[in-house]
Amino acid sequence: MTIESVENAVRWYVVHTNPKQEQRAYENLRAWGVDALSPKLRARRFNEFSGAVSYLSQPLFPRYIFARFNARKLLSKVRFTRGVHKVLSFGDGPVPVDEGVIEIIHSRIDERGFVKGNDDLKPGDKVLIKAGPLRNFVGVFEGQVKNSKRISLLLTTISYQGHLVVNRDAVERLAVTA
Repeated sequence: MTIESVENAVRWYVVHTNPKQEQRAYENLRAWGVDALSPKLRARRFNEFSGAVSYLSQPLFPRYIFARFNARKLLSKVRFTRGVHKVLSFGDGPVPVDEGVIEIIHSRIDERGFVKGNDDLKPGDKVLIKAGPLRNFVGVFEGQVKNSKRISLLLTTISYQGHLVVNRDAVERLAVTA
């Protein structure tokens, strides 16, 4: 990768991190004065044995973060930052990320710093039960049970269609196919 082939402008780039070192790379780049973005998801974990729900923070793009810098001046410093594996490149230089992509990600980050998911179920959505004795059964979301984390489903996997009330965390929306 030759430095002559790199633009002399401040642009966003994709930084490939070492395994499970997104936060380390992010913090080290920030310490260098490099603007960085490490989008996170608040993931719900459902314990199928106890029924307990816990939440954890996960990177939106495992092993990838974004950094905004002048590649001509700071590329080697960024490449050799602790936690960084490499800056994504094609040919002779790093590939910049369109500002629109970064703006979309920024617009989806909530006040707690997590990227907002689009997991609000609407009546009629097809769902897959992912935990419990009815695991892998398919149903149709009917509605939320009042004052509860439970939802009402119409079970469609078996030839008999029946109504069912399950924990909201035990289902996931299925992709709609045309």
